[in-house]
Amino acid sequence: MNYFNQLYLTVFNRFKGRYKQKANTIALFYTSVLQIALLFLGGVFFIKFLEQMKVVVMSSSNTWTLFVMTAVFIHFKNWVNYSGRKRRVLNAKLSNKKDLGYSLFILIALPIAIIALSVLFYKAV
Repeated sequence: MNYFNQLYLTVFNRFKGRYKQKANTIALFYTSVLQIALLFLGGVFFIKFLEQMKVVVMSSSNTWTLFVMTAVFIHFKNWVNYSGRKRRVLNAKLSNKKDLGYSLFILIALPIAIIALSVLFYKAV
């Protein structure tokens, strides 16, 4: 079980009691946003690194198009993975283990911090 599966199940179990019908959607959206934010951070890092090295790989508009297409693919992949049988199997695996214990503050701050760091990198150079 990878880190994103654990985060998905943690968010799902946190919101299952309060929002029974929407817990899966909230956890799916959270996992997708986190993965897309990490993609954005890596992309900005490599773009700025290649700009410093004076290497032109693709234009800015093509880069944003590729980012949007990849973001849609990531969300679709997560939707397929976490909407059916795999979620039940992961939930059964995690129910045997102790709760991961991520606080709600950490769960909220993690994507915000990654996006803020990405914007900082993007504006820095």
